[in-house]
Amino acid sequence: MKYVVILEEGSESWGAYVPDLPGCVAAGETRQEALQLIREAIEFHLDGMREDGDPIPEPHSYSEVIQVSAA
Repeated sequence: MKYVVILEEGSESWGAYVPDLPGCVAAGETRQEALQLIREAIEFHLDGMREDGDPIPEPHSYSEVIQVSAA
């Protein structure tokens, strides 16, 4: 499955979360570290859902980048 991951750059770190998996978050010092950690977090999250007998949600979030003038 492919899930949308939202990355946010902070002043000293990067955060990541998955809109389709509430509570599935990660943070790292770099963008690459945050991506690696969120991949692991997704796998851990889904494993926990399977163990609890919860249904695995189908991805339903999408993303687009919209460019606008800030002037």
